[in-house]
Amino acid sequence: MKSKILLITAMTAVFSTSTSFAQDNWANTQILSQHVSGSVHMLEGMGGNIGVSAGDEGILIIDDQFAPLAEKIAAAIGEIAKTPMKYVVNTHYHGDHTGSNSYFSEIKGSTIFAHHNVRKRLAAKEEHTHSELPVVTYQQGVTFHFNGDTIKVMHLPSGHTDSDSVIWFEEANVLHPGDLFFEGRFPYIDLDGGGTVSGYIKNVKQLIAMLKDDTKIIPGHGNLASKADYQKALDMIVDTAAIVKGMKTKGVSIEDAVKQGLGEKYKGWSWNFITEQKWITTLYNGQ
Repeated sequence: MKSKILLITAMTAVFSTSTSFAQDNWANTQILSQHVSGSVHMLEGMGGNIGVSAGDEGILIIDDQFAPLAEKIAAAIGEIAKTPMKYVVNTHYHGDHTGSNSYFSEIKGSTIFAHHNVRKRLAAKEEHTHSELPVVTYQQGVTFHFNGDTIKVMHLPSGHTDSDSVIWFEEANVLHPGDLFFEGRFPYIDLDGGGTVSGYIKNVKQLIAMLKDDTKIIPGHGNLASKADYQKALDMIVDTAAIVKGMKTKGVSIEDAVKQGLGEKYKGWSWNFITEQKWITTLYNGQ
C-alpha cells in the first residue's frame, strides 16, 4: 500500500528520469495552441493535453501538465485571452495533469475542481503541498455556465483511474475525456490507481454514444480527434482485450502471452510509455 501512496505516477517518471534530462526537456518544450470550437482551445506541451475555455468571463482550464511548465502554459493562455484565470478542472490525479495546480492556485488565484479521489490521492503523497489540492470536490460531477457555454464535468468510475472526470462543452460540441482517450496509441490503465480494463471499455462506450459525428475531442494524449478516431481506439481495446483474455483462458502464462504478441495489426499502437508488452501485461492482469 505504501508504494502506491508514494507513487508519483509512471507518466511523470518517463519525463524526469534524470535532473539534467528533465531540465533540458522543460527548457525545450513548446506549448502549442489551437482553436477547437467556440470558446474552447487546446494546448499541447509535455504531459496531458490542456483544454481551455476563454472568454469575457475569464479562463477555465482542464488539467495543467507539469510544474516546470506552468509559466509557459500561463503565457500561452495569455495569448488566447487577457481575462483572469478563474478555474482549473483536473481530469484525474496523475502528475502530468495536476503538476501546475499550485502555480495556478497560488499565483493565478484559480479555484481547483476535481473528483474527491483526486484530492484524496494527492493528499496521500508525503511531498504534497496544500495549494495543489482541489478546493472543490464532487462525487458525480458539476456544471459550469461560463463563457456562453454549458460545461458539464462528469465522473466515470474505475476506468483510467478511480478519479476520472470527463468534460463536455455542450454549445461548442467538444469533449475532453482526459486519459479515457489516448489517440492512436495503447492507453495507460492505472490498475494500482483504481482503473480497470472493463471499466475503461464501458466508460468509452458510454462517451462515444453521447457524441455527434462532428464532435471534436481533446484526448488526454495525442492529436485533436474525432468520434471516428475514438471508435477506432475503442475497437482496438476491445479486440486486444479479447485476444489476451483468450490466451489467459487457455492457460497461457503472461510471459508466453507477451511472446505471442497481438499480431502485426497492432504494432503501430505501441509507444515509448505503453509498449505492446506493457499493454498485454495490463490486459492480462486487469481481467
